[in-house]
Amino acid sequence: MLTLLDQLDKGTLWRSPGGIHPPEVKFLSNATPIGQLPLASTYLVPVPQVGENCTLAMKVGDSVLKGTPLTQGTSIWHLPVHAPTSGTIVAIEPRASNHASALPVNTCVIAADGKDTWCELVQNQLDDLSHQQIVDKVRSAGIAGMGGAAFPTHIKLNPVSEIDLVIINGVECEPYISADDRLMREYSQDILAGIGIIHRLLTPKRIVIAIEDNKPEAAKAMQTAVSQCGLPAGSIRVTVIPTKYPSGGEKQLIQIITGREVPSGAIPAKLGIVVHNVGTAYAIHQAVTQGKPLIERVVTVTGKNVSKPGNYWLPIGTPVDHVLTAAEFTPEPDQKVIIGGPMMGHALANIQVPILKGTNCILVPSSQEIGSTPEEKACIRCGECATACPALLLPQQLFWHAKAEEYDKAASYNLKDCIECGCCSYVCPSDIPLVEYYRIAKSALKQAADEKQQAERAKQRFDARLARLEEEKLAREAKAKEASERRQASMTGTDKNAVAEAMARIAAKKAAAAQAVTGESITEESSVTTTDTTEVPKGKAAVAAAIARAKAKKAAQANADGTDTNGAETDSAKTDNAVTMDANDSISATVAIAQEAPLSQKDKVAAAIARAKAKKAAQQTDTAPLESAETAVNAAATDIAVSNTDVSVNDAEAIKKAKVAAAVARAKAKKIAAASAAESKTESEIESVDEIQTEANVASPSIAATLDTATTEADAVLPSLESAAEPIETAPLSSDELKKARIAATIAKAKAKKAALAQEANASSDSSVD
Repeated sequence: MLTLLDQLDKGTLWRSPGGIHPPEVKFLSNATPIGQLPLASTYLVPVPQVGENCTLAMKVGDSVLKGTPLTQGTSIWHLPVHAPTSGTIVAIEPRASNHASALPVNTCVIAADGKDTWCELVQNQLDDLSHQQIVDKVRSAGIAGMGGAAFPTHIKLNPVSEIDLVIINGVECEPYISADDRLMREYSQDILAGIGIIHRLLTPKRIVIAIEDNKPEAAKAMQTAVSQCGLPAGSIRVTVIPTKYPSGGEKQLIQIITGREVPSGAIPAKLGIVVHNVGTAYAIHQAVTQGKPLIERVVTVTGKNVSKPGNYWLPIGTPVDHVLTAAEFTPEPDQKVIIGGPMMGHALANIQVPILKGTNCILVPSSQEIGSTPEEKACIRCGECATACPALLLPQQLFWHAKAEEYDKAASYNLKDCIECGCCSYVCPSDIPLVEYYRIAKSALKQAADEKQQAERAKQRFDARLARLEEEKLAREAKAKEASERRQASMTGTDKNAVAEAMARIAAKKAAAAQAVTGESITEESSVTTTDTTEVPKGKAAVAAAIARAKAKKAAQANADGTDTNGAETDSAKTDNAVTMDANDSISATVAIAQEAPLSQKDKVAAAIARAKAKKAAQQTDTAPLESAETAVNAAATDIAVSNTDVSVNDAEAIKKAKVAAAVARAKAKKIAAASAAESKTESEIESVDEIQTEANVASPSIAATLDTATTEADAVLPSLESAAEPIETAPLSSDELKKARIAATIAKAKAKKAALAQEANASSDSSVD
């Protein structure tokens, strides 16, 4: 059985799936040698062109020579950009890009001086350079894939795996383009020199130069160069393959030459295969042996709307409009200018854009060559797109998901394996621009992947920051601990005792503060719940509260007396007011006196016994009712004052109820006096006094019991009420006011006695008459 190498030596070929045969139309440009165009006045050099971000090595106003590096970078993916001619940098600003979107990119604008002076070039002998030096020279020259993909060449020249086969791609299957064809015809020796450098770096077992059968002159020139090169016999050969689009695709060409299929998501190097373009081999030779960077390339300018179609050496950064003007371009209405071929190229929205390293063609077709864009119609599911797909994909499913913006589902159908060759769009009877949908979907997926990567990087930076802060914190704590240990080690016995005493004082203060806070909370709770076990300091708050309640009652009685229904104050009301004033004044005076001269516990008990006896005697006699009422009220006030201590809240409520009962009695007396208009004034007064006496006698037992209880519990209850009651300041009664109060009380008693005598006289006269 023949091995792969044996099959390669025999020229065995395999068929690739799919593909189409569009009109080639290469004759417009491949008939003339590669030419030169006049220098442009201004060159537009985008930075960067290939690879990641870089740093500008020049600034506005600097003078540059041809081949001077404009950028520098450290990333393995970075490729430097060089000045295409000598001149001055006049601007570094965003300009329209060589892309269908025309999005602005950072561009170095160089005003050419017309001299086209080279910078100093370093020429080398290949034998004097090591492998790494060769790779470094290729990288510093900024060489990228010249077939259109613009992949960094130095990465392909330094693979991680062993390479068995190198394929030099000279197929150039895209219609209209003939740049590689003319390059192989005219520079076959330089291309073979570049292939020799590749052979030295990769040491493959075989090198195959693949050329389509529609380029017989190029195949012949390359065969002649192979026979004259110094490579080992049998290690390199020229293989002519059938013309079919897109045979020039990397994976498709590998399948045609070797019969192997590159797995999805893999690169050819994993199969031991590397593919380079003929233009790339030429640029490698120029860079390694002559020291020239990649500053120009062969570009096909073609189409029926240019008078001078052909292939030209164009410096990188040459404006497209300058090229078209030099080629005598005659535009039509709605003229299209396409970068690349008609199958994989893109139309420009602005021709003020530069030539790039991957630009191989400028196509300006007439309306007869490429008509207007037809209207898109509905898919009829004919399956022609699937038959023509060289990657064996399912274009219908990709189209449906891409149109519905279901990009994840489109990716599940291996969207990334689409080479955007345009075969599906070419054969579609519904004129659906399938490739455009796929490009949009790829861009969306790439953007999502970039955003995810940025988020992951941000997370990594955040985690690194947290770790750094934690390390700094631990370092500070360790430093502080070391300093503390050093201080303790250097302290004497006296210093240590002083520190211990200070720490003990601080701990004692903290304990005292905590105990004070706990005591305050217990005191507040006791004042709210009126617990008898809470002790608070004695003060004037309870006495002031009693005085305030007495005055409030006096004011309420005055208001009640002022709103009599008859509009006039009766003698009964006057008598009640006098009694009330006498009682209140007696209370105020007694409280003031008691406040000034508190009694002992023994005196308090004796006073309570005396009051009880007086109350009992008052209940047993019917004489002097007003004196009994006054005595009861005064006794209650005197008890509060003499004890010099507050009663509990419940006892205070009992006293309050007693006073309210007395007030109710007075109100009833007034009502009876108003209703009994026929009775005499004296009888009304006597009845009012009798009712007051009755209410007072009823209240006396409750007051006596309350005062006895208060006398026993006064010492325990007083602090609680003093803390609960709000202090009310009241002015003490003067001697004149006390005197007036006593006089009023005496008058009231005299009137009551007189009324009682008059009643007895009437009763005796009535009995004598009977």
